[in-house]
Amino acid sequence: MTTQFPAVASPIAPFSVVFAVYPDVTQLDFTGPHEVLSKLPGARCVLASCEGGLVMADGGLGFDTQRLSDVEDCALLCVPGGYGVTPMLQDADFLAQLRRLASRARFITSVCSGSLLLAAAGLLHGKRATCHWAWRDLLSEFDNVIPDTARVVRDGNVFTGGGVTAGIDMAFAVMAEVAGDAHAQAVTLGMEYAPSPPFDTGRPELAAPAILAAVQKRLNTTREARQIAVQRAAQALRTSQLAAS
Repeated sequence: MTTQFPAVASPIAPFSVVFAVYPDVTQLDFTGPHEVLSKLPGARCVLASCEGGLVMADGGLGFDTQRLSDVEDCALLCVPGGYGVTPMLQDADFLAQLRRLASRARFITSVCSGSLLLAAAGLLHGKRATCHWAWRDLLSEFDNVIPDTARVVRDGNVFTGGGVTAGIDMAFAVMAEVAGDAHAQAVTLGMEYAPSPPFDTGRPELAAPAILAAVQKRLNTTREARQIAVQRAAQALRTSQLAAS
């Protein structure tokens, strides 16, 4: 008589997720997606920065990080946004690390103004992408990048989310692609993700004119510096592409 043994479940393959962060990053841009993506089967989430060590987010929270150069590869690369995007647009090492990791990643993602960094690294060429509403138009400074007003935009293996909270929606879209709708729906329920904000003013077209004007005035204090940085990054990318051709 043959003895029957219970089937052994196949081990879950690791799914590495790298959040490429930097000083003055907006923490919810990556902590929101982190909460979702950490629940993928086999997920291994890593926070990494150019120098490694403590990185301070723009709200005052600090995060311990690995060096980006020490991260060999990843299945998913996520680039958050924040006030720190402006100087990082000129950081050649950071952009080179994004290109290196993206070259082997299954998915390339961004949240908020992080899509400007993807564009500066040459990762959005020929792609539709979204961004925070206040900075979305700057995507058009990069050759053959197509700004899209949707909250989450998928173009091939590139997923981009709009401003800040859209990163959670983007992460669920990726989760459904990786692990299936049922898994993503179960995580949605487990997190009780059912947004019902007390004020329906989360997009410019919904906000009262006075509220929109006040927010634009505040954001415009950094507009000139960011636009100059984007234009310089776009020109640097053109120059490097011409040199390589």
